[in-house]
Amino acid sequence: MWYAMRGLKWNDIGWAIRSANYTWLGLTMMLSVAGYFSRAYRWQMQLEASKTPAPFWAVYHAMMVGYLANIVLPRMGEVIRCSVLRRTSGVPVQVALGTVVTERVIDVLVLLCLLAGTLLLDFKTFWAFVTDKVLGGQADALARNRMPLLLAAAIGLLLLLLAAYALVKNLERLRQNAFFNKATVFVKGLLAGVFSVLKLERKGVFLLHTLFTWTVYYLMDYLAFRCFPETYGLDVRAGLAVLTFGAFGMAAPVAGGIGPFHVMVQGILLAYGISKEAGIAYALVVHGAQTLLVVVMGALSFVAVAAADKGTVAAEAEALAAEPLTSE
Repeated sequence: MWYAMRGLKWNDIGWAIRSANYTWLGLTMMLSVAGYFSRAYRWQMQLEASKTPAPFWAVYHAMMVGYLANIVLPRMGEVIRCSVLRRTSGVPVQVALGTVVTERVIDVLVLLCLLAGTLLLDFKTFWAFVTDKVLGGQADALARNRMPLLLAAAIGLLLLLLAAYALVKNLERLRQNAFFNKATVFVKGLLAGVFSVLKLERKGVFLLHTLFTWTVYYLMDYLAFRCFPETYGLDVRAGLAVLTFGAFGMAAPVAGGIGPFHVMVQGILLAYGISKEAGIAYALVVHGAQTLLVVVMGALSFVAVAAADKGTVAAEAEALAAEPLTSE
């Protein structure tokens, strides 16, 4: 955030935020809610395919609690939502985590397609952004001297081969280790979740929800252009670029994407001729609105999960109290 905000005119940022048309922002937040429901339904489909079904609202609440946790603990929300789902619906953590891994792999594939689309539609703007803002003008130096990159790749491949050889050679000894056996069971459950997407009965519906979710993400960024006078005239290509690079920023291992998202969005808007002040105002408003929405929805889901968990504990206590006392 310091990198994104340094040297900027605070009065211009404040004016841009105060003069924004928040009607469009409200529309993007409504779309975002629909996107969360769609994403929860898609996760429920994966769980059903992995033979560990769960009620929709349990899946939704677990997902939103995980998103809330990500604001504080970067990338830990994925584990937390699987733990919540185990408590509320009995879904094994390793299976749920496997479905989350599959979800992330699908998101990466979609993101790569978006990157390819950005390249095809507006290569000059994209390349100027990468060379000037991401690489800091070092693209030519990297192109002339590829030896460090090739050496790093060779060392990485060698280490991978050595690890595989050591694993195969000591496999029988490892099978006698209790921790290794537990890890094997966990990995098998993880793989069952990962490959659950191949067992989907309604693959078309799953694909439709994936497309709908990313369409919502795109509309959220594109419609937010209408909030500010400087970004009002940006076209669909700029929206695609902001979505792509903003997603890369959110993928960074930072709590809530705070900082990397703002830097990436500010940089790509600068490449489209938007001032740094207007770019950071756009990033602050869009990110702030979505973070606030996650806090509200995640908090409501947290309360719902806590109430359900308390009800489960109370029911178990009542059942235990109802059992007749026996004496030996």
